[in-house]
Amino acid sequence: MKLVLTGIQGAGKSTQGNLLVKQLGIPYLSTGHIFRQIARERTTLGRYMKEVINSGTLVPDEKVIEIVNTYLSRPEYNKGYILDGFPRTLAQAKKFSNNVDHVVHVEIPDKEALWRLAYRDDADRDDNTIQALRRRIESFHKHTKPVLEYYEKKKRLVEVDGTQSIQEVNETILKGLGKEFVKNKIRNWKQRKKAILAIVGLPGAGKTDASAYYHEKGLPVVRFGKIVVEMAKKESGDSAESSEKTVRERLRAEHGLEAMAVLNEKKLRSALVKNMVVIVDGMRSWEELQYLKKKLKNVRIYVLAIHVDKKLRYARMSQRKSRANNTGEQRDVNELINLNMGATISFSDFLIKNNFSIEDFHDKLEEVYREVYFG
Repeated sequence: MKLVLTGIQGAGKSTQGNLLVKQLGIPYLSTGHIFRQIARERTTLGRYMKEVINSGTLVPDEKVIEIVNTYLSRPEYNKGYILDGFPRTLAQAKKFSNNVDHVVHVEIPDKEALWRLAYRDDADRDDNTIQALRRRIESFHKHTKPVLEYYEKKKRLVEVDGTQSIQEVNETILKGLGKEFVKNKIRNWKQRKKAILAIVGLPGAGKTDASAYYHEKGLPVVRFGKIVVEMAKKESGDSAESSEKTVRERLRAEHGLEAMAVLNEKKLRSALVKNMVVIVDGMRSWEELQYLKKKLKNVRIYVLAIHVDKKLRYARMSQRKSRANNTGEQRDVNELINLNMGATISFSDFLIKNNFSIEDFHDKLEEVYREVYFG
C-alpha cells in the first residue's frame, strides 16, 4: 500500500504514521528525512541538495518530484510506504509517478494546532514563535487545499477528525483504508521473519544512544552487560570496571566467550514472542554472535557497528558523569582483542559514522531499522 499522510503541523501525523507502520507493515518516512539522507550522499544530486539546504531556499517542484521518485525506487519501498510531507503542491501531485492508493488528511482546527505546537517540546526548531507557526499553517492551506481536492476527485482522499483520541483517529484511518481493526492487528497483515539487531562499537561510539533511540520507537532492548553489572554490584558493592571485569571473566570461564549470549538467550526468546525486531546492546564477542545464529536459526541476526573518529570519541567520553577517565587506546585494545569484539565489528552488516549531529545519527539509525524490518 502506498499511503500519503497530510495535515497541518501539530495534527498528529507522525504519531499515526508510527502506529500504521506496525499495523500495515510498511515504512514511514518524511520528505525532510529523504532530503537530509540524499544531502549526505557523494553524488551530483546529493551536492545539489546540500547546497539547497544550506542556503535555506525551497527546492523547486520538478527537483522535489525527481528526488522523491528516485528515493522511493529503493527495494525497501517496493511493498509500499507511508509518506509525510509530500506532495505539497498540485504540480507535485500531478507529476508524482508513484501511484498513491490513499491520501489521509488528518484535520484539526488552526487554533488546536497552535495550542499543540506552542506547548510542544521542540528544541531543534528556532522558528516556533506564534507568528512563524501561523505562517506555516497559512502556507499549508494555500498550497495543499488544491492537492486534497485533486485526490478527492480521484476518490483516494480519506478525511479524518484529528481532534479525537489517538486510538479513535487510528481506527478511523484504518476504516477509511478498508482495513478491519481487530484486537490491535490487521486481518491481512502477513508477519515477516523476526530479526535481532546487535549494536557493537568501541567505548564512546554511541551504542547507548542508539539503543535509547530504538527503545523510544517501541523496540525491546536486551542489554547483555546488565547481568555483569548487577552481579558486580551485588558482590562488591559497586560497578567499577575492575569489578565487572572479574565477574565477566568468571562467567566466560564457566560458559565460554559466548557467555553473555548464553545467559541472555531466555530474555531474547521472550522478547521475540511479541516483537518483530529486538535490539541487543552490549554484544562484545564473535562467539556471542555465532551462538545466537546457531540457537536462533529462524531469526535473522544483523550487526550494526557504530564508528566515531578516535579524538572525538575520547572527547565525548571525557564529558561523561561516570568513568570519564576510563578511556584511551589501552581500553580500545582490551575491547577489540581481550573481549574479542574486533571480528564482530569487522563483519558487521551495517556501519554508521557517528561524527555529526544527533539528528544525523538518528536518521542513519532509522535507515538501518527500515532495512532490517522491511528488507
